[in-house]
Amino acid sequence: MKQRIFVLLLALGLSVSLALPVLAAPASVPQEEAAQALSALGILSGDEQGNLNLSSRVTRAEFVTMLVRATPGGSQIGQAATSPYPDVPRSHWASGFVEAAVSQGLVSGYSDGTFRPNQEITLAEGAAMALPLLGYGPEDFSGAYPTGQLALYHSLRLDRGVTAAATAPLTRQDAMYLFYNLLSAPTKEGPAYITTLGYSLNSAGQVDLLALVNGEMEGPVVAQSGWQSALPFTPSKVIRGGASVSLSDVQDYDLVYWNASMGTVWAYTQKITGPIQALEPSASNPTSVTVAGRSYSFETSGASYALSDLGPYSLGDHVTLLLGRTGGVAAVADVSASAGERVGLVLSVENTSYPDGNGGTYTAQTVTMLATDGQTYQYQCRGAYKAGSVVRASVNQNNQVSLRGLTSDSLTGKVSADGTKLGKYTFAEDVEILDVSGECGVTLYPARLAGVNLTGAMVRYYSLNSLGQIDRLILEEVTGDMYQYGVLTYLEEQGEGLHKYYTYYYDVGGSAYVIPNSTTRFRVSTGPIQVLGEAENPDRMYSLTATQPGQIVGNQFAAGNRKYTLADQVLVYELRNGQYFLSSLSRAQNGDFTLTAWYDKEDSQGGRVRVIVARES
Repeated sequence: MKQRIFVLLLALGLSVSLALPVLAAPASVPQEEAAQALSALGILSGDEQGNLNLSSRVTRAEFVTMLVRATPGGSQIGQAATSPYPDVPRSHWASGFVEAAVSQGLVSGYSDGTFRPNQEITLAEGAAMALPLLGYGPEDFSGAYPTGQLALYHSLRLDRGVTAAATAPLTRQDAMYLFYNLLSAPTKEGPAYITTLGYSLNSAGQVDLLALVNGEMEGPVVAQSGWQSALPFTPSKVIRGGASVSLSDVQDYDLVYWNASMGTVWAYTQKITGPIQALEPSASNPTSVTVAGRSYSFETSGASYALSDLGPYSLGDHVTLLLGRTGGVAAVADVSASAGERVGLVLSVENTSYPDGNGGTYTAQTVTMLATDGQTYQYQCRGAYKAGSVVRASVNQNNQVSLRGLTSDSLTGKVSADGTKLGKYTFAEDVEILDVSGECGVTLYPARLAGVNLTGAMVRYYSLNSLGQIDRLILEEVTGDMYQYGVLTYLEEQGEGLHKYYTYYYDVGGSAYVIPNSTTRFRVSTGPIQVLGEAENPDRMYSLTATQPGQIVGNQFAAGNRKYTLADQVLVYELRNGQYFLSSLSRAQNGDFTLTAWYDKEDSQGGRVRVIVARES
């Protein structure tokens, strides 16, 4: 009798535990990241507006569709050949997925011969259907259904972010987290399930979202008349140049990629125009092409074919290269797809030899320009240009490049604390900012200039777009980010008067250099320095300014009552027995050191802490 009561209580306890709500394990990733990963794989799809409707409950037909789409090749399932169940006729939207799931042993119908596609699915049912994807079968579960299945579901951490109790209906959000967790869960054989889909986890053991989206992206196609017909869906989201736009904003000769299950289109706009200067290793089988002084690899076989000796172009021909999302050549366009214009600083002007397309060469004056996108280009030109001039390179109707010098009105003002405005002007979303010094330059994000006061001497050029926003900005030695930094370890002076010589021993980022017997006296003393030009043969050197001893707090150095912002590439040197050794921020923060920071300029002038010296306490 006691044994019968115990069994009854055990059964009652089990039924109560299945009915009671449970606390969800914390989600492993933000909701948006999980949704993007499953959408990229086609497991989770939105409606025509792109809404995922995560609060809606999931039917058996919907869950089985997700289940099959989570298998290799599952997104290719079409309509069933026959009606798999009386209540799932061949004409049912999910007939193919139901048929595939049953044939793979992932799910079965009810004893009355029906499937009940519109019935809401519970967590216990969903977990039991998902576990076979990991290689588990009836032999792996003990006890009455669904006790063993739920125990394994929890031990494999498929419950992270899932809020439904065992017998409660799953929402689309619950199903989303269940399938997302499934991707990183180990199969019965050991490897993570995502490996069966052709992907791997990153070094942190998490789903690599970027690799998923890249791998599931289709295209490219060149945006020309009627190009939308190549899309198997109506996009709910269009991204062009990193900004969300409408489909009508995609321009002719943009390169378009897409992911149908994400409902997203990406348009890339970068183009390069100029003569074909080289095809490497040969014109018969090129792997790269040189145009406008820059070499580009091929992203597509079609582009490689077009520029080979089998295609319509030859060395010396003017072409416009359409660059894809990897920066390689994805297509070659005709003369109507000019690369528009580029603005930048002339680095040099010299005569250069070019192939004439007939086996010979010709010589043309060539300008090397550092553009506001941070890249260096070479353009043939006529006219008088000199290094240091600001120029615009534009393409005419004959696909020829022309240059003209630029000037702009003076611009002064303070960049807002959030880096969105300069004085009265707002920065455009795609603004290009170049900070230059001589032949060195670095591209900046607006946030890098937050709080900086810009005077007229600091602004070489700026332009406004049609909305009155700053779209290009060329600065003169504002941030110092284009320079190199290190420490001068020893300065030796020899001789007297006009016959005085200086030998400099210094370290830049862990590499040691010596300038012997120089007649140049740089404005430096031993300690942290700024190096302008090539490290082994600098144009100038300057000593940095020291702070009081202090400590590193986040991305700042706190000394006394002041705080100084650290450079992104701040160097740390340990000073031991009079010698400098390259170290790291983590050692400086966790070791027993006295820390001193060295900066080039005040934060308000664009400066940063460039070097931290850690002395043993």
